[in-house]
Amino acid sequence: MFVKTSLVALAVALAIGIQAQDTQADAKDRAKQVREYAKSDGATIDKLSTYLSDPDIDVRIEAVKGIAEIGGAASLDPLVRALGDNDPEVQMRATDGLVNFYLPGYLQKGGLTAPFRRAGSAIKSHFTDTNDQVIAPYVEVRPDVIMGLGKVVRGASSMHARANAARAIGILRGRAAIPDLLRTMRSSKDDEVMYESLIALQKIHDPTVAPQITWMLHDLSDRIQVTALETTGLLQNRAALPDVRDALDHAHNAKVRRAALEALALMPDDSVHGILVSYLTDKDDALRASAAEGLARLKNSSDLPALERIFNQDKKTAPRLAAAFGMVAMGRRETTEFSPLRYLVNQLNSVGYRDTAKPYLTELARDPAVRSAIYPLLQSASRDEKTGLADVLARSGGADSVPYLQTMSHDPDTTVAEAGMRALRTLQARTSRG
Repeated sequence: MFVKTSLVALAVALAIGIQAQDTQADAKDRAKQVREYAKSDGATIDKLSTYLSDPDIDVRIEAVKGIAEIGGAASLDPLVRALGDNDPEVQMRATDGLVNFYLPGYLQKGGLTAPFRRAGSAIKSHFTDTNDQVIAPYVEVRPDVIMGLGKVVRGASSMHARANAARAIGILRGRAAIPDLLRTMRSSKDDEVMYESLIALQKIHDPTVAPQITWMLHDLSDRIQVTALETTGLLQNRAALPDVRDALDHAHNAKVRRAALEALALMPDDSVHGILVSYLTDKDDALRASAAEGLARLKNSSDLPALERIFNQDKKTAPRLAAAFGMVAMGRRETTEFSPLRYLVNQLNSVGYRDTAKPYLTELARDPAVRSAIYPLLQSASRDEKTGLADVLARSGGADSVPYLQTMSHDPDTTVAEAGMRALRTLQARTSRG
């Protein structure tokens, strides 16, 4: 009897094993079929969407990949639905697909879903600090997209999926998801999630949020502390000045010290004037630059000789740029060959420093008198100068900028013309909102 029972049990076990192998093979075949179908010319999002409910992860992954790659408005509903999947790779691919709809090319250049590396149920993706992408101000994102991404940030089981969603929220300027970002920063304490959430807050740029990240200014992670200091400065949280000064005084490395001084430079106060002056002669050129930048914003005319000395004598580009910024801010608007304003515009040709010169020019161009000085330079400007100034005028221009951008939009250089058209749309969207 015992032998007979054992044989029956063995037969059942073998049957279950064979069935499991068949099921596994069947899932593999289905995933392959979905992958091949997604690449075919006749693939439709409706058909691929039916596989988002498949019990096998690989099948769902192939489905969401196909939907994201086909793209278009029809992809939004199924991709939002896929955000609710319990697999992190499905969530991340859906996230990147949604961003790609609003920022074409993201899947190829900026997405975090390639390469993936699975280790059991864990997902690893390649995160980098190249995180400067953001949609144009005139692009409107569906509310349910931001809501879905907020749920991933708040509740995904994978920290990588949360971090990826936080990055997406920043790129899409998802203001409605700010509470989700703040909540997950406090609850997860994961460095990648905290970092991506801080960068997202920078891009959304809601100053009212700044007081809620003050607790991060003394984080034990250098990367988080540095990013929190940057965010505090960018969001102009002057109430946090004592904390920023404390971070500067107790900085244990150059990165933290630079970030703290730059935060002071972004929101200078008369109480830190002496600190800024003391760093003008520091051996660290980044600190000298931040000090000059802070004095530029204080606009104390007694500091003009010191800025002129840096502009004329410093050997490093960063401090010279900051000094030029200050000199123009204090009224030096001439555009002769060696003038500070011409120097700022010329640096738009520099791969290494255009990302410094452009924000300075953007801030300066809020003054109509500075814009009036810039306009004559457009006629003889290089391609990089024209495209850079188009972006400056889009962000800081007024009605007076429209004729110049219209002229640029008809430039024989298609790169310049496209920059001019984008700038016009951005300017119109910004001014229409008041």
